[in-house]
Amino acid sequence: MEESSAETLDSSTQGDVPPLAVKDVQVVLQKERSDGISTPSRDDDSTLQNPGTHSSILDDNSKSQSAVPERRNKSSGLCFGDGKSLIDYILVYRKSSSQSEKREMFERNIRAEGLRMEKEASLTNSDVIFLKLHAPWDVLCRYAELMNIRMPFRRKIFYMHRRHKFLSRMEKRINKFRGWLPRKPMKFDNDTLPYLEENESFTAPFSRSRIHHFIIHNKDTFFNNATRSRIVHHILQRVKYEEGKNKMGLNRLLTNNSYDAAFPLHEGSYHSKNSIRTHGAENHRHLLYECWAWWGVWYKYQPLDLIRRYFGEKIGLYFAWLGWYTGMLFPAAVVGLFVFLYGVFTLEHCAVSKEICQATNTIMCPICDQYCPYLRLSDSCIYAKVTHLFDNGATVFFAVFMAVWATVFLEFWKRRRAVLAYDWDLIDWEEEEDEIRPQFEAKYSKKERMNPISGKPEPYQAFTDKYSRLLVSSSGIFFMILVVIAAVFGIVIYRVITVSTFAAFGWALIRNNSQVATTGTAVCINFCVIMLLNVLYERVALFLTNLEQPRTESEWENSFTFKMFLFQFVNLNSSTFYIAFFLGRFTGRPGAYLRLINRWKLEECHPSGCLIDLCMQMGIIMVLKQTWNNFMELGYPLIQNWWTRQRLKREHGHIPKASLPQWERDYNLQSMNAYGLFDEYLKMILQFGFTTIFVAAFPLAPLLALINNIIEIRLDAYKFVTQWRRPLPSQAKDIGIWYGILEGIGILSVITNAFVIAVTSDFIPRLVYAYKYGPCAGQGRAGEGCMMGYVNASLSVFRVSDFEKRSQPRTNGSELFEEAVKYCRYRDYREPPDSPEPYTYTLQFWHVLAARLAFIIVFEHMVFAIKTLIAYLIPDLPKDLRDRMRREKYLIQEMMYEAELERLQKEKDEKKKKDRAHHKEWP
Repeated sequence: MEESSAETLDSSTQGDVPPLAVKDVQVVLQKERSDGISTPSRDDDSTLQNPGTHSSILDDNSKSQSAVPERRNKSSGLCFGDGKSLIDYILVYRKSSSQSEKREMFERNIRAEGLRMEKEASLTNSDVIFLKLHAPWDVLCRYAELMNIRMPFRRKIFYMHRRHKFLSRMEKRINKFRGWLPRKPMKFDNDTLPYLEENESFTAPFSRSRIHHFIIHNKDTFFNNATRSRIVHHILQRVKYEEGKNKMGLNRLLTNNSYDAAFPLHEGSYHSKNSIRTHGAENHRHLLYECWAWWGVWYKYQPLDLIRRYFGEKIGLYFAWLGWYTGMLFPAAVVGLFVFLYGVFTLEHCAVSKEICQATNTIMCPICDQYCPYLRLSDSCIYAKVTHLFDNGATVFFAVFMAVWATVFLEFWKRRRAVLAYDWDLIDWEEEEDEIRPQFEAKYSKKERMNPISGKPEPYQAFTDKYSRLLVSSSGIFFMILVVIAAVFGIVIYRVITVSTFAAFGWALIRNNSQVATTGTAVCINFCVIMLLNVLYERVALFLTNLEQPRTESEWENSFTFKMFLFQFVNLNSSTFYIAFFLGRFTGRPGAYLRLINRWKLEECHPSGCLIDLCMQMGIIMVLKQTWNNFMELGYPLIQNWWTRQRLKREHGHIPKASLPQWERDYNLQSMNAYGLFDEYLKMILQFGFTTIFVAAFPLAPLLALINNIIEIRLDAYKFVTQWRRPLPSQAKDIGIWYGILEGIGILSVITNAFVIAVTSDFIPRLVYAYKYGPCAGQGRAGEGCMMGYVNASLSVFRVSDFEKRSQPRTNGSELFEEAVKYCRYRDYREPPDSPEPYTYTLQFWHVLAARLAFIIVFEHMVFAIKTLIAYLIPDLPKDLRDRMRREKYLIQEMMYEAELERLQKEKDEKKKKDRAHHKEWP
């Protein structure tokens, strides 16, 4: 067996299959050598024309079919000049570049690795040269074995469990009934998407010594385009460009501008003159556009297997996570909408809003110094009704529901990820050890130590140097958080100043709604400050991460991700935290206001409560940020690509896009941003935080997030398919550090929602009044009739003559109330001015405070217990998947064993034939 394996290894490197291979493969390769024509297969793009038919055995008619993809690939610029060798990778450089020596040595070493090369000048710029790379069969086999790439080797056999006859009859009747029902509109027909053979086959790490075990219809398409590009990129990352220990890798040449760009090709155009329904898809890119990126299929499920095949597992996992998150938002959006509608339908029966609307004789104290007038409580009628829409009896239930929803979402995503990892052969995949970053290598090349894994010397960073850099970086993070707090402080000062300005405004609409106008303009200014600071934070995070000098790319990425998330999370939510937990909490009382820098009186809440301000903050920020993100998502690449086309038109006249080869069309597209999927994940994670952290104050947040995500999926798909160069397909088992961040947000959301309900909303004060001080006190019930008199009990009395001089209103209120105001009301629980201890807290205040603290403790413990129980009850791996994995492992071992026995039996039979022939020749 060792000898036969060695013979197989030698022959496979020459592009041939050993004589011991199975008959079908032997016949195929003999025809290839005799005819010189590549036979097509099921995984060839030409099969997209007729996706419904497939076969595992080649026939003689395959020769004539192979000419179709060759002609199309040659005309569309996907092959070398010979029309047969597929272009696996493109390198772009300029002849005027000063790095020609490094580039020439790099290219010589590329040839030494076995890659084929072809150069071609740009049609629009003679200084630009395209270097086309092709990996022959023997190179692909050699590196596929080194990289442990899993390839299909036997079709899956699905076994049906034995069922009772009664159950079988019932199942047939149910299936017959289902046939009368309409098909699921979200699913694609089987004839629309192509048959992907690797999804229906057992896979194993590729081995040249066992090449006869694998399903090889066609050598040119056995490795799909994404795998071929990944193999070539793997080679380019290990080719030297200069004499030296670490002078290697394409990334370093891109950094020093030896090459302008490096990318795999798109598989032709995403447009076609013919309909996909009648003529089929031209290529996988065209199919992705029609079935995924086109707006007409916004309600369809994503073709994840096709996305993974075209873009790789890492991008496929991102869209799988985004689709799962969007799907899980449906129940949250429905429940949030029901909570809002509950507030709408119970509005007419709300005793609190009725009492506010009828309080025409209740005079409220001015909300600012001097310029603000006395107001009737009934002027807050509209705001009281709007507050009830969000702050009603269903709010607590919704907060608990969303905390449980976040846990269920994460737990079921782990199960979904496990299924995808199994289907995409990522269960046993382990990420390769990252290469040392060139910057780290250049900085610490003088001091080396042995790598305990590879046993090779590598640059070493001293302990004191490492932690001194981390200390400086942490100080920088703390300083930037202080900058955010300073920005919030500026917004607070703006709110304090403008509320008096709007109160003295000439326009009656602004003057009568000065507090709402202040909140609205402050939120818009806050949004502009957020967007400006985001640009600053990106540069600061980049600087601090580079200052830390991370050793590998993954360490650099994790450090940068944490800083950017922390900066943007604090930047986006700092003002929201201020409004939720600080606005109106530390203002003092009339006659003894607490002041900012002993000058400005702190802003008070609206007479109907502080929740309306929080709702406005969340609604405006969420809508504006999502709108801006969607514009930048698609608008920016569209404008850049349009500008590139206009520049080429001015310089070279009108050049039809179809006349340009594929590599030049792709070069004119925008490259994927330097941080990969970081920006895509960051937007969604921040949205997840906005959706869960303050959801008790804004139940419509999941609905807005759902609408945005439905648009976001198609925007991302359109951008990846049409506006960006094809990114390098790469593998990943999960979403990385983002999962831990999601878990942290889920924990924080429980705490914040507990405080929003207890502190920001009026749920606890109303509950205390109903059971202790209202008409139903001591009866053990709390209906709407028990809330009569609540508004009057929640307002304290103030004598106007006790005002400070700088707070004294300019009018005495006689123009509104026919006589001078002597007493006014304000939101608090304090003794009246005529009591023995005027303006001190009443017993009701301490009851409410104790109830709030008790609610926070009970709510948090209860929700955390539910979350923990759910996480325990939901296994990370579905039972059927666990059984499938065990059975597949068993079947693979059996198949490998049977294949080896079959091969040995053939060897034995051949030996017997030789012995018989030898005996016949013996005299």
